[in-house]
Amino acid sequence: MIISLDELLKIELKDKVIVFQTDTVYGVGCLINSESGVNKIYEIKKREKRNPLAVLCSNIEQVKDLVFKFELGEKYAKEFWPGAMTLVYPKKESIGDFITSGLSTVGVRIPKDKTALKILDKFGPMAVTSLNLSSEPPILKYEDTLSFNNVVDYIVEGENLSSISSTVYDVVNEKVLRQGTIKIG
Repeated sequence: MIISLDELLKIELKDKVIVFQTDTVYGVGCLINSESGVNKIYEIKKREKRNPLAVLCSNIEQVKDLVFKFELGEKYAKEFWPGAMTLVYPKKESIGDFITSGLSTVGVRIPKDKTALKILDKFGPMAVTSLNLSSEPPILKYEDTLSFNNVVDYIVEGENLSSISSTVYDVVNEKVLRQGTIKIG
């Protein structure tokens, strides 16, 4: 169902899968405690279960509730958040293995986009990945999100984007896992 941001903020998202714009690409996500939502995301994307999802948060306090050793990446968080930088930290038990593919780490990010931040402020952290089939490029145009209308619960009305996916940096091993627009080092 296509829905406005204002309408979305008035409903319950338990076990729902939504599509919404971020500051980089269109994302597909669900609440972090929804294993059925995460499983649905893997099905929609035709994504292998060995590829973990990231978690988007609206503020540093949310991030600190989900990860250990925040200080390892704090300088990057202060410099690049909100923005296109995903930092990989050791995860706390509140992040299920179904999100991280059994890994002991989780990628977290605070996006800059106002729509994404309003959703995350209202509902809390969400397990999110780019909206696309796993073999295809991420979706940047709102009209292209509509082809997923029959497989997700809600598509939040949005605008066309013009970015690339975030840089992913492992703060424990001090290693870039995916290069985006933000360069480290």
